[in-house]
Amino acid sequence: MANNRNFKQEYKTQVDRGEHENRMERQRARRKLDAKGVTRKGKDVAHVKALSKGGSNATGIKLEAPSKNRSFKRNSDGSMK
Repeated sequence: MANNRNFKQEYKTQVDRGEHENRMERQRARRKLDAKGVTRKGKDVAHVKALSKGGSNATGIKLEAPSKNRSFKRNSDGSMK
């Protein structure tokens, strides 16, 4: 199966949106768990304090079910908190 993803374009988009550093922070968190021998299969690496709210690997990382990690608290009008 051919890989048709344009990785250069994805990288450019990440940088343009200001997402690149957070993505690198997440990758460092994954590597940290891998180095400890933790099995991440079927789990998401979650930061104790979300990167979008100023968290980092230094504030702590944990493994969570994807359904829990990818759901966001919402206001009564449906917008994210």
